[in-house]
Amino acid sequence: MSQLPEVAANPYGAELAAAKKAVALAARLCQRVQRGILQSDVQSKADRTPVTVADYGSQVLISLVLKKELPSESFSMVAEEDSKDLRKDDAQEILEHITSLVNETIVNDGSYNMSLSKEDVLAAIDGGNSEGGPSGRHWILDPIDGTKGFIRGDQYAIALGLLDEGRVVLGLLGCPNLPLKSTNMHNGSSSGDQVGSLFFATIGCGARVEALEGSEPQKISMCSIKNPADASFFESFEASHSKRDLTSSIAEKLGVQAPPVRMDSQAKYGALARGDGAIYLRIPHEGYIETVWDNAAGSIVVTEAGGMVKDASGNDLDFSKGRYLDRDRGIIATNKYLMPMVLKAVQEAIKEEQ
Repeated sequence: MSQLPEVAANPYGAELAAAKKAVALAARLCQRVQRGILQSDVQSKADRTPVTVADYGSQVLISLVLKKELPSESFSMVAEEDSKDLRKDDAQEILEHITSLVNETIVNDGSYNMSLSKEDVLAAIDGGNSEGGPSGRHWILDPIDGTKGFIRGDQYAIALGLLDEGRVVLGLLGCPNLPLKSTNMHNGSSSGDQVGSLFFATIGCGARVEALEGSEPQKISMCSIKNPADASFFESFEASHSKRDLTSSIAEKLGVQAPPVRMDSQAKYGALARGDGAIYLRIPHEGYIETVWDNAAGSIVVTEAGGMVKDASGNDLDFSKGRYLDRDRGIIATNKYLMPMVLKAVQEAIKEEQ
């Protein structure tokens, strides 16, 4: 490949450069919080998902950096968090904590000469309340995908995508705890490995990974396994996110020998895209509604690495319907050789269950 600079060769080069800067800065804040998680930093949202100070701080920084770096573009972002809980009287201490954390991260980085007030922070969080949809450009953000993994000290991802006229055209996964070198997930990583991976993909330009702190990007591609017996598969670490009896029945139908690799967050999409495993199954419990921010960035990283991402009926994922995915139950990501077999096994297992 010719060594043209990212911006010149890529129709979304300016957006990619801004997004990389935003994700790297948010990752710094998240790493700092994860290192010193205090009980008081974990707040319960109405749906009981633990939301951390880092979740809000990450969203503030990403919203801020994208607006600063792309001042001429009208800004629309579909993001997981809103400021409602932080505007309550009993949340003032947490809001102050988020504000000082964001300001310290900006100062330490040195790229921007600014200081945010609490009101600025709330406004930046609410910058993510767009509804998305089929027209125009919308950023799609999960500021910390895998909050439970984050709290446990395990995998999480800062997942940022760009929707243009209803299609995901750009995706980044900042995975601070994922080793940069491809690892066989069963053996863990050796202590010498550099940890912290940034996956990114632009439509038509392939998928790459580099160190979160910055390094020469390496092109990545899906594994080319054709026999499911040789395949390993990823599923969610949290049992509540996926029906494990169903996924094990699917694995059995396929003749998969290896035990499932359980990992939090869209880090799974990144690991899959570089060939750490062959199949990712996400078959949630009946009635679970899938959001766009849980899949947008990860899915383009996989498809640009040569993989396929489908719902349980074999349809492509449709991100143009707003904040939620319009899809048949379940998400399957794998290579083009295995997809027909995996789909068949998924459909059979779901039918048997019903």
